[in-house]
Amino acid sequence: MIFTDKQFVRWDDLDAMGHVNNATYLTYIQETRFIWLSNVEMVVARAEVDFLEPIYVGGRFVDVTLWVESIGNSSFVLAYEVIGDNGVVHAKVKTVQVTISPETKKSRPLKDSEREFLTTYLKA
Repeated sequence: MIFTDKQFVRWDDLDAMGHVNNATYLTYIQETRFIWLSNVEMVVARAEVDFLEPIYVGGRFVDVTLWVESIGNSSFVLAYEVIGDNGVVHAKVKTVQVTISPETKKSRPLKDSEREFLTTYLKA
């Protein structure tokens, strides 16, 4: 299953080059990830972004799609696409999340309920 969220491109997301600043894409996916899964204590251990087509205009929405690419013992990989008008894919993103204990701030194994939830979004 794929989760889709709409993120608003603000005019102040545009930088001096006249397109959405590269760091802003990570904000779009962070907001989408939080809406999708806000009840699991986790940190982002890695993020990689392929910028494919610039976004030049603010004041509109883009779709951010999200799915699970793989599930480990205490981590999982998410993949995303930032999609604009006419299905144009502006960026492809991958992040690695590591679940942590709120008490120790150290990694911990995924709970069965978390693994079950993640599995429903696992894209083969």
